[in-house]
Amino acid sequence: MSSHPNSLSAIDRAHIVHPYANLRANEQGQPLIVSRGDGVFVIDDQGRRYIEGVAALWYASLGFSENRLAEAAYRQMRTLPCYHAFGNKISDVTVELTQRLIAIAPAGLRHVFYSSSGSEANDTAMKIVRYYNNALGRPQKKKIISRHFAYHGTTLATSSLTGVPRNHFDFDVPAPDVLHADFPGAYRGARPGESEEEFASRLAESLEALILREGAENIAAFWAEPVMGVGGVIIPPRTYFDKVQAVLRRHDILFVVDEVISGFGRLGDMFGSTTFGLEPDMVVLAKALTSGYLPMSALLMNDRVYDAVADNSVRHGVLGHGYTYTAHPAPAAVALETLKIYEELDIVSRVRALAPRFKQGLQETMTSSIVGEARAIGLIGGLEIVADKATKAKFPPEVAAAKLVEMKCLDHGLILRALGDVLAISPPLIISGEELEDLLRRLKLGLADAERDLAGRGLMKAA
Repeated sequence: MSSHPNSLSAIDRAHIVHPYANLRANEQGQPLIVSRGDGVFVIDDQGRRYIEGVAALWYASLGFSENRLAEAAYRQMRTLPCYHAFGNKISDVTVELTQRLIAIAPAGLRHVFYSSSGSEANDTAMKIVRYYNNALGRPQKKKIISRHFAYHGTTLATSSLTGVPRNHFDFDVPAPDVLHADFPGAYRGARPGESEEEFASRLAESLEALILREGAENIAAFWAEPVMGVGGVIIPPRTYFDKVQAVLRRHDILFVVDEVISGFGRLGDMFGSTTFGLEPDMVVLAKALTSGYLPMSALLMNDRVYDAVADNSVRHGVLGHGYTYTAHPAPAAVALETLKIYEELDIVSRVRALAPRFKQGLQETMTSSIVGEARAIGLIGGLEIVADKATKAKFPPEVAAAKLVEMKCLDHGLILRALGDVLAISPPLIISGEELEDLLRRLKLGLADAERDLAGRGLMKAA
């Protein structure tokens, strides 16, 4: 074990309960302790530098050393370090942030409720859906449809929205009023010979069949990410959202779009709703809203939803919902500065300029015998790790092949994230062309090392 002063003893590690970890295994190993950031790099407590290839948890769009964000937080902490939004009070910086956010938001979304995380914002949206239908005298219209392998958070309520099995084990979720429609991943879900549009039609028909089975009068809302992140970087098949939205309109079902990952330029548009022509009733934002520098999220809603909610608050005398840190001025100041930087950098154009090489670089990894599919849009991509490219057969779960690739890439100074059988790549949006080439080089080295390891254990033929 390292004698570095920042290293953790076994007993110290046992006190840190890590999210998404095998807690007993964590007690036996040494964590990666990150001490500093420098642009797209993070530096560990031993001085080793890593390209952060997933922008931490998809959020560090401006990298890890943007002084303007630190200065914005410092100025705000010196001026008005904290305040609330309860009743009829608000900080001036939150007012300015709201004006700027609405100016760039998808059309028609003019009302904002702030909280501290994507989970909280999705949880709020779930409550608003109930409040909205009660306001309209439709107390039975409460069921929500999400999708298998969707990710919308980990609160008790949003764990039900999330469709990833590991988020359900022994938590007694999903709740019975949350249903899950088909997974929209063509690589695993499309039938042999089925085109993208045929696959999209089948998914939309299946969604409508689910609605009719449950009764449209009972279905309140449909939740979707423009591109599934945690579910495996799943890009929807062509015409999918056009057909889904037609179904929702026919049955008067609210459309809630979770842009926690896709918002603020990641897909090559300011919002994924623009990329795919979505017309949401509510949009959930977080992560890149502050480039991850301070926790903040936002729920945007249109007049249709807001007016019903506002009128109902008159009936009750109050909208009985809020968080201690709703619209906190410090993260609001950081978010405001983040949006200013996005505008100055023309972040959307920057992503569009890099996206073709990013996609090409990921497609080049298809020469690897363990990469079944490489998919990318904007600056987010995923590699499907397979044992047999011809049959799409997976490695046995205990092999954890994608995790093996992740660890081999770490040996080459590249941090990526294994999501089941998919390796996710989503670098900071400020990455330069030269740094992108470096990322791709390290990725290919990690893949080659993983291939050799798997072949050496007799789990595949040598490349």
